[in-house]
Amino acid sequence: AASGSSLGGVIYPIIFYRLLNEVGFGWAVRALAFVALGTLLVPIFFMKMGIKPVKPRAVLDWDAFTDWPFVVFTLCSMIGFVGLYVMLFYISYFAGVTGAASAEMSFYLVPIMNAASMFGRTLPNALSDRVGPMNVLAPGAIICGGLTYAMIGVDSLAGVTIIALLYGFFSGVFIALPPVCLVRLTKDKSKVGTRMGMGFTFFAFGVLCGGPGGGAILGTDLSNLQWTKLWAYGGTASTASGLLLFALRFWLSRGKFLVKM
Repeated sequence: AASGSSLGGVIYPIIFYRLLNEVGFGWAVRALAFVALGTLLVPIFFMKMGIKPVKPRAVLDWDAFTDWPFVVFTLCSMIGFVGLYVMLFYISYFAGVTGAASAEMSFYLVPIMNAASMFGRTLPNALSDRVGPMNVLAPGAIICGGLTYAMIGVDSLAGVTIIALLYGFFSGVFIALPPVCLVRLTKDKSKVGTRMGMGFTFFAFGVLCGGPGGGAILGTDLSNLQWTKLWAYGGTASTASGLLLFALRFWLSRGKFLVKM
């Protein structure tokens, strides 16, 4: 399912970009809506719930606020989403404004990232089945941080394209594995849905701080955009998230290295 959203991230921007000048903004958006309607009708008609809950799930699980592994993981991931969305929001804009890529090529960096993310959301997941999701998620977050820092020195099309490919792959790890970790950290599986919703609610604040928050750091003066500060902000958030996830992993494993977590 996560890799499918990456495929959509390749197709939808290209459809929109190609239709924008042909039919205008309104019908370009409607075309996307029709594609979404057509594809979503398939699961609506054919998918069935495997196990129906005995009663409706609670909106909040109050015990989660004192389940410290769950709390710490949620905070770590929220910080990680700050860094994640700095890069997702601004790499295309950076390439166009700085002249590292043409206007058309800077746009296509987004589909390039999403294409790489398809593999980042599947291959590391297969590895996580063998070594544990947290053992894959923490290194992935640190690598994303390093790639974000690397943007400080990028000034060419080759450089920004390579980073887009690598970041697309490793960001897929951070998008696909948090739900798996949330399931692993929830002992009472009847509360998985509630805790998943609670976790992603907090992750949303990270997206807010990464996207619009990063824009506040970047500034609005086109002659003096703060790119170095922006990349440092995103890189620090991703790296901090990875280090905190490593700390959580060793806490849960009681300091053991070779253990599936």
